[in-house]
Amino acid sequence: MWFSFWKSRDRFSLDELRYLTDQLIKVQIVNEVNKDFVIEALRSIAELITYGDQHDSTFFEFFMEKQVMGEFVRILKVSRTMTVSLQLLQTISIMIQNLKNEHAIYYMFSNEHMNYLITYSFDFQNEELLSYYISFLRAISGKLDRNTISLLVKTQNDEVVSFPLYVEAIRFAFHEESMVRTAIRALTLNVYHVGDESVNRYVTSAPHADYFSNLVTFFRKQCINLNALVSDSMKNPGAESADTTALISAAVDEIEDNLYYFSDIISAGIPDVGRLITDNILKLLIFPLLLPSLTIKAVEGIQIGAATSLYLVCCILHIVKIKDLANTICAALFFPLDSFFPKSGAKPNGCMPFYGFAHESQPPGSNTKEGVGILRVDVTNLSSSPQIHSVDVTRENDYCDSHLSLREALISYIASGDDIQVAGSLTVLATLLQTKELDELMLDALGILPQRKQHKKLLLQALVGEVSGEEQLFSSEGSSSKDGIECGSELDSSLQKLKEQFGLSCSSLEVRASPQVHRFQVLDALVSLFCRSNISAETLWYGGWLLRQLLPYSEAEFNSHHLKMLNDSYKNCATALLMEIRGVWPDLLVTVLCDEWKRCKRAIEAFAPRKEPKCILLSSQRFSSEDGITSDSSFAAGERMCELVKVFVLLHQLQIFSLGRTLPEKPPIKPPADAFEYSRAQSAGLDAAGPKLGTELRLVDAVPCRIAFERGKERHFSFLAISLGASGWVVLAEELPLKEPYGVVRMVAPLAGTNPKPDDRHSRWLHLRIRPSTLPFVEPARYGAYGKAKTKALVDGRWTLAFRDEESCNSALSMVLEEMNLQSNEVERRLKPLLDLENFVESSNSSRGPPRTSSPHSTLSNSF
Repeated sequence: MWFSFWKSRDRFSLDELRYLTDQLIKVQIVNEVNKDFVIEALRSIAELITYGDQHDSTFFEFFMEKQVMGEFVRILKVSRTMTVSLQLLQTISIMIQNLKNEHAIYYMFSNEHMNYLITYSFDFQNEELLSYYISFLRAISGKLDRNTISLLVKTQNDEVVSFPLYVEAIRFAFHEESMVRTAIRALTLNVYHVGDESVNRYVTSAPHADYFSNLVTFFRKQCINLNALVSDSMKNPGAESADTTALISAAVDEIEDNLYYFSDIISAGIPDVGRLITDNILKLLIFPLLLPSLTIKAVEGIQIGAATSLYLVCCILHIVKIKDLANTICAALFFPLDSFFPKSGAKPNGCMPFYGFAHESQPPGSNTKEGVGILRVDVTNLSSSPQIHSVDVTRENDYCDSHLSLREALISYIASGDDIQVAGSLTVLATLLQTKELDELMLDALGILPQRKQHKKLLLQALVGEVSGEEQLFSSEGSSSKDGIECGSELDSSLQKLKEQFGLSCSSLEVRASPQVHRFQVLDALVSLFCRSNISAETLWYGGWLLRQLLPYSEAEFNSHHLKMLNDSYKNCATALLMEIRGVWPDLLVTVLCDEWKRCKRAIEAFAPRKEPKCILLSSQRFSSEDGITSDSSFAAGERMCELVKVFVLLHQLQIFSLGRTLPEKPPIKPPADAFEYSRAQSAGLDAAGPKLGTELRLVDAVPCRIAFERGKERHFSFLAISLGASGWVVLAEELPLKEPYGVVRMVAPLAGTNPKPDDRHSRWLHLRIRPSTLPFVEPARYGAYGKAKTKALVDGRWTLAFRDEESCNSALSMVLEEMNLQSNEVERRLKPLLDLENFVESSNSSRGPPRTSSPHSTLSNSF
C-alpha cells in the first residue's frame, strides 16, 4: 500500500482524490505507524477539493458521494495522536475558507458533522490545538448567512434551542491569550450581523445574555489594571518610563479595542443588546467606579484615580455610540457626589479645593478666605421655577464637599487641578460637546452649548412663532432660557431614569439653574486656566479650542474682569519672553514663534481637538528626563523657551480674539534687516550663510588662543565672535601665514548661550558653553524620530580658551558680549510689533469705537 501511495500520479486529478479517499476508508485506527500517511492524505484532500471548487465540479461531487466528511469524523474518533487532530482541523478550515460554491458550503454544514466537530472534546491544554480549533470556529463563522446559520442550530417551535458554534466559542471569550479573544470577537460579530431573528432572541435570552454582562465585568478588570499602571507611573515618574509607557499604551489599546467591540455589537441592530450593554456599563462601571472616583479614594475596596476615570468616561462617550448611555452619563453629572457614595461610607480623596463660582450679582474675585460662593439650585419639582442661592464651601486640604455636583467637580479641576486633571476635564467637556447622540438641551444645561447652536435654536423658535424664542434671540442677555432648562427634555427623562432605574437620588440639584449661569461658570474657569503658570502649553491650547467652540464668533464677549485677567497674564508672559531674547536661544526664538503661531491657530480653530482621550494618560516624553540632561543645560532651557512661546502665542491670540478681530495667518513681526552698519561679519567677509568649515575669513579683531580638544594635544587658533542679524557664531580659525590676515575656519559653534566666564584661578582662561545648533523638536527631521535623539546632540560642550595674557582674555570676553548684545537687539527689533500690545489695542479700539463698560449688574449679559 505504501509503495502505491508514493508512486507517480497526476496530483490534481479525480483519480488522485479517489485513490486518497479509498485509502483513508481502509484506515481502521490511527497510530504512530500510519499517522504520517493519514496526515498527508488529509492535507492532499483539502488541496484537491479547493482546486476542484475552482476548476472541476466533479471533485466535490465525488466528495459528497463518498461522504468524505463522515470519514473525517470517523478518523477523528479512531485517532490516538494529537497531530492528526491538528491536521483535521486545519484541513476542514482550509476547505471552508476557500470553497466558493454555495452548495458545497451547505453540504459541509449539513448532516451534523460540523456540530459534532465543534462539540468534540479536544485536549485544549495543548496551545497549538486550541489555536487550530479557534481558527476552525472562525472559519465557519465567516460563511454564516441567513441560510447557512440554520444548518448549525437546532430549533423547537421555530425557536432556537441549541447553537453549538456560539456557545462553544464564548467559552473562550475571556481567554488569557489576546489572539484567542480577538478571534472569538470576530466570530460573535459574524453571528450578530447575520440578522436572524430567532438567533438574536437566543443570544439575548438567559443564560446566554450573561455574556454581555461578563464582557463589561471583564472590561472593568482591564480598567482597574490600567489604573494600577497609571498609578505606578505617577508614583515613580522617572523609573523605567519607556517600559511603563509601553505597558500603559498597550493597556489603552486593549481597552479601546473592547469599546469598539461593544460599538460593533450594537451596530448589528439586535433588539435589547444596546440596552443590555448600556445598563451593564452604567451599573458595573460608570456609577460604582468611574464617576465616584473623580473625588473618592476608595470604592468598595477598589482604588482608581481621577485621571483614569476621566480617560475612561471620555473613551466610552467617544466610542460607544448609544444615545441613552450618553444622555444618562451627562445627566449624572448634575448629581452631587454623595449620590454615588457606597452605603458603607467612602473615604475622601484628599482632593484639591473646589473652585468657587461667582453669583450673578457677585463681582468676580470677591470670594473670602473662609469660603467660596457656589451656585446651588434646589430642585424639588422639575416643573417649578428654580430657587438660586449661594452655599459656602470650606476650603480644606483633605476635604471635598460631597454635595457638589460632578459638573462642578469637572469645572473645579479646570480652575485649580493639576495638568492631568485639567486635561482630563477639558477632554470630557470636549467629548460631550462632540457627542452627536447628546441632546442640545443637555449641552445647554452643562453650559457648553456653542453660541452658533444657541442662535440657530432661537432663530428656529422665532420662525415658528414661539414668542419666547423671538424675545430671547433679540434680547441683550442672549440666554437660551430665561427660567432654566425647558421641561419635557431628554434631561428630564434621564434624571427620572436615574432615580427610578438606578436608585440615584438627591435632595438638591443645580440642574434647574439658568444655562447662562452654568455657561458663565465654564467661561470663568477657562479664563482662570489661561492665567495659570503651572499648566502645560498643550493643555492650555486645548482650553483655547474649547473657548473658541463656545464663542466661535470674532465678536467674543468677555466681561471687564476677564479682560483684565487675560491682559495681566499676557503681560507677565511677554516680560518672560523679553528675558528669553537675552537668554540661551534667541537665534531660534523668531523661528519657533512663527511655527507655534501657525500651530496654535490651527489647534484652536480646528473642528475637533487634536488630542485623543489617551493623551490624558500618555503624556509626551521630554528629553530633559532622559540621558542625564540637567535642568541648567541649554537643552532644558530650550524646552522652557518653546513652552513659554506656546503660552505667549495662545495668550496673544486670545487678546486678538477678545478684541473681536480675526487671527492673522502670521504673527506681526518685522522682517530681517536688509543691511547692517559696520560689523565684524562684514569685516570678516561673511555672507548670509554664515561661517562654514574649511572656508576662509579675514581675521580682523581675532584673538590668538590655545585649546586642547584631546588630553595633551594643544592647538593654536585665532578666536572670533561674529553676529549677523539674529544669528551668531564663535569661530576658531587657523591662520594662513602666506595670506595674512586670512584664516581657515576649523571650528564653529553658536554664539548664543555661550555664557562666557573667565576662570577664577587663571585670569588668561575663558570658559564657553557650547550648546547644540538647534533643538530636536524644532528640526525633527535632523534628529530623527522625536524622543530618539542621540545623547551627544543634547549634551552641552565646553571650551576652555587660553590666551596670551589677561588683556587678550578680556578682549575676547568683550567681543563675545558685544556680539551677543547685537544679536539680541536684532531679535528684539523684529519682535517689537508683537510685544507692543498696548498700541495694538489702542489701534483696534479706535477702529471699533468707544470701549465697552460693564457693571456688576451686567456681568453675565456682557459675557454672553
